[in-house]
Amino acid sequence: MSMDPNTSGISTEELVVEAREAQRDLKPSKLQNLGDHFKREWQLYVMLVPTIVWLLVFLYKPMYGLQIAFKDYSIFRGVAASPWVGLEHFQTLFGNDQFLRALKNTIIISFYGLIFGFPMPIIIALMFNEILKQWFKKSAQTIVYLPHFVSSVIIAGIVITAFSPSAGIVNTFLGWFGIDPIYFLTKPEWFRPIFVGTGIWQEAGFQSIVYLAAIAGVSPTLYESAVVDGASRWQMMWKITIPSILPTIIIMLIIRIGNMLEVSFEMIILLYQPATYSTADVVNTFIYRQGIQGGQYDLAAAAGLFNAVVAFVLVMTANTISKRYSRTSLW
Repeated sequence: MSMDPNTSGISTEELVVEAREAQRDLKPSKLQNLGDHFKREWQLYVMLVPTIVWLLVFLYKPMYGLQIAFKDYSIFRGVAASPWVGLEHFQTLFGNDQFLRALKNTIIISFYGLIFGFPMPIIIALMFNEILKQWFKKSAQTIVYLPHFVSSVIIAGIVITAFSPSAGIVNTFLGWFGIDPIYFLTKPEWFRPIFVGTGIWQEAGFQSIVYLAAIAGVSPTLYESAVVDGASRWQMMWKITIPSILPTIIIMLIIRIGNMLEVSFEMIILLYQPATYSTADVVNTFIYRQGIQGGQYDLAAAAGLFNAVVAFVLVMTANTISKRYSRTSLW
């Protein structure tokens, strides 16, 4: 072991250890750093308090009621006093033809919405990006964004009027070609196309804002280099714009997949009727009829919990696949 004559017999290794310990003692702990940070930024934390309270009251506190799905719930006994029944409600659900029909319709409508609805905001954003006249671009954006801010009740009224067999514009147009009026909203086979098309018309324009923001973040030097190389606008869109916003597209796709079972409840309620239950009834409307109208709160809670678990699995799966193959993910 090496010795330093100036240290009275203390080895070099011991000196290094003592120096490291002294440095560690001088370095503030993580708790001290957190305390100092809180003292400096306490105003921001105070502003965060209302959001935290809202999350606790309206999102986390209601989780206490999830146990209703495993109990024979009675509003007179309350949640705590109601007896446990285990997975009985889930067995009832999967033996219920109406629930299986609603689940099938939810998956089909969500799939149609994903295939036809998800690309539309991207296409609209790319189209807006190619418009050179600013006045026309702003006018078109205003028109396309407007349906998002209109109440679902009004949107449903417009759809019902447009597809009316007597005075609807659609049947009027068909009448010009000698086609008899069609009662679209009473035909089960027409409900899904009308519903998906209405959703695209109402939300696609507003959802394009995300992609327009992503496009705005693309470096202009890439386009300048492409122009020097003689690339056309079409080539720049395919080779520069779309690859540059691909991470945003993937993130939005993961979120969309996670919400696949969350079909627009309000629009379904406003448009469907018993004649179209076979193709229009979804999990959320099933929960509404069983829980609110039928008073079977425990069965409705079981259906809602199943819905949430499936959504969680879908998000985790989509995020894992995206992270593995594209290195882009939510977390």
